[in-house]
Amino acid sequence: MVDGGWSRRRFVGTLTGSAAAAALPAVTGCSDSPQPADAPADSPALAASTSGPGKARGPSGPRPLYIGTYTSAEGGGKGVGLATYDAATGRVTGGGTLSGVGDPSYLAVHPDGRTLYAVNEREDGAVTAVRLSDRTVLGSRGTGGSAPCHLSVHPSGRWLFSANYGTGSVAVHPVGASGALGQRTDLVTHSSPAPGPGQQGPHAHQIVTSPDGGHVLAVDLGTDTVYSYRLDERKGTLREVSRARARPGAGPRHLTFHPGGRHAYLANELDNTVAVCTYDADSGRLTVGDAQPTGSGPGTNYPAQIAVTPDGAYAYLANRGHNSLARYAVERDGARLRLLDTVPVAGDFPRQIALSPDGRLLFAANQKSGTVSVFRVDAAGGRLELAGKPFASPVAVCALPL
Repeated sequence: MVDGGWSRRRFVGTLTGSAAAAALPAVTGCSDSPQPADAPADSPALAASTSGPGKARGPSGPRPLYIGTYTSAEGGGKGVGLATYDAATGRVTGGGTLSGVGDPSYLAVHPDGRTLYAVNEREDGAVTAVRLSDRTVLGSRGTGGSAPCHLSVHPSGRWLFSANYGTGSVAVHPVGASGALGQRTDLVTHSSPAPGPGQQGPHAHQIVTSPDGGHVLAVDLGTDTVYSYRLDERKGTLREVSRARARPGAGPRHLTFHPGGRHAYLANELDNTVAVCTYDADSGRLTVGDAQPTGSGPGTNYPAQIAVTPDGAYAYLANRGHNSLARYAVERDGARLRLLDTVPVAGDFPRQIALSPDGRLLFAANQKSGTVSVFRVDAAGGRLELAGKPFASPVAVCALPL
């Protein structure tokens, strides 16, 4: 697909009104944010955070679920959606909205479970911190670029990374003891290699820390490249140490590591493929393997994201055009993906998927249908079974189960 800049990412039309370009306040103090009377308690988030991906825990009643959206899109949400889910059945119950956060299209939680972070995917990009105990917005900081679409927290909890899609750059912000964000400490623009076929420039789509904690990797759709950086944990700066090239025109979008840490899986948005990558923890070097099918068949598909079960046995791919979830068996200690089947996602345009911390449920945020589908994951074979009617949520583009 040819480069359409920011609007290509949205697939729901361009932003409207002056709010689309307005910068959010870069404050460090607390400001009150409405809390619905029926909002779910946040204490489960603290317990869930100690398990983390790859550490199974049994059902323990209602769990928090946060839903990202585009607030400035037609028919979009009013902020971060609040809900709970039943860890055994997958049933989702709405709990209102956390207002005061503009265009929160991607969400992440601090390792201690006390603070939620959201990108503000706008022309004047920003990231926002929210204290979960009382849902107070702790403030926003500019990312130094446009249309930030992904963010993640360093395992130490001291640094927040964000990826600016519109300007092809990645940013670093310090995280204070309260969870609030400080002034940006680094901004790196992907100025080379040259953009891939049909692209007009770099488009950073993801930034994530490797499982060993030694490197930070940034996926750029525009340059068909995954960049590996060393983080200076004292200064909060990034130093490039390696680059991995996908095949020209692949449009890499999202990288997911196997729990073993030696392999990762790359979803390529533009050429409708996935690739198994090898990762060397000492050097930070990622090597991209051969293109593999997504199970969607011919036609436009735009695969979005891969999720891997905590035990590393199965992987799932969100196929947006095909409106399906592909299931793979993970073999040879993570070195091989074997496509098993696809199942309908019960929604339109699954933008993002996430597994519950115990790996028993899979959540799919369906952008165009405005729903979140929940699937039970069969432990024996990794099969997906739809857990009831999808939950309605305006322009759902991210689901974060804790």
